[in-house]
Amino acid sequence: MATAQGKQTPAAGQGAATAIQGGAATTLHERIKAYVTRGIADGTWAPGERLPSEHELVSQLGVSRMTVNKALRELAAAGRIVRVPGVGTFAAEAKPQSTLLQIANIANEIRSRGHEHQWRCLSRERVAAAPDVAVWLGMLPGQSVFHMVSVHLENGAPIQLEDRYVNPGMVPDFMDQDFEHTTPGEYLLASIPADLVEHVVDAVMPTPKQARILDMKVTEPCLQLTRRTWFEDVPVTWVRCLNPASRYSLGSRFRPGPDQ
Repeated sequence: MATAQGKQTPAAGQGAATAIQGGAATTLHERIKAYVTRGIADGTWAPGERLPSEHELVSQLGVSRMTVNKALRELAAAGRIVRVPGVGTFAAEAKPQSTLLQIANIANEIRSRGHEHQWRCLSRERVAAAPDVAVWLGMLPGQSVFHMVSVHLENGAPIQLEDRYVNPGMVPDFMDQDFEHTTPGEYLLASIPADLVEHVVDAVMPTPKQARILDMKVTEPCLQLTRRTWFEDVPVTWVRCLNPASRYSLGSRFRPGPDQ
């Protein structure tokens, strides 16, 4: 059976139900998820293209509508498909991926995809370092630090919430910048090139406030990248970058050296 756009679905005309028989997935709804995922991966359904309806999948695969609905709900929650009530189900756009092996420039990453990057400052202040901030920046609790909270947007949609602390002793002019033409991260690297970087990635749930800023549900998971940079053994900045997991991924490809 053809989709709404006239494209034949995988195994159409050959008994599509055979496509979900066997395989590594043990439950029927997991096999349906694998079937749809394969169709997206092999280009049968390109990003943004409409998938068969629940009714069509029920007919093609010979399964219950409840099973198909469960599979599609889980695929939507994982960010593989997008369901629009009253319109249909669509293959999701591929999530942008940022590297862990270098300091990624999110503005350049967004522009490289042909999209518009925007940066908005939510707050900026000079504060007394809380105990945890002092530890991360190698300072004493109560010492003065710069604190800035901002959000990065891709084509108008918030993609990263940035919570940054900066050592004033290393970058005394940081708070004097308007960041109209450069992001805080870009300015810091241009001012003091990092000679040591630490990255830690955690899966976290957003607070209600963070969820509102990122325009997401509080029940959706996030990827949190915590980064520290040093110059000549002195900490420069400590930043936590919070990204909706459905819109962002982190990963790298590299060739290990002989000592790794």
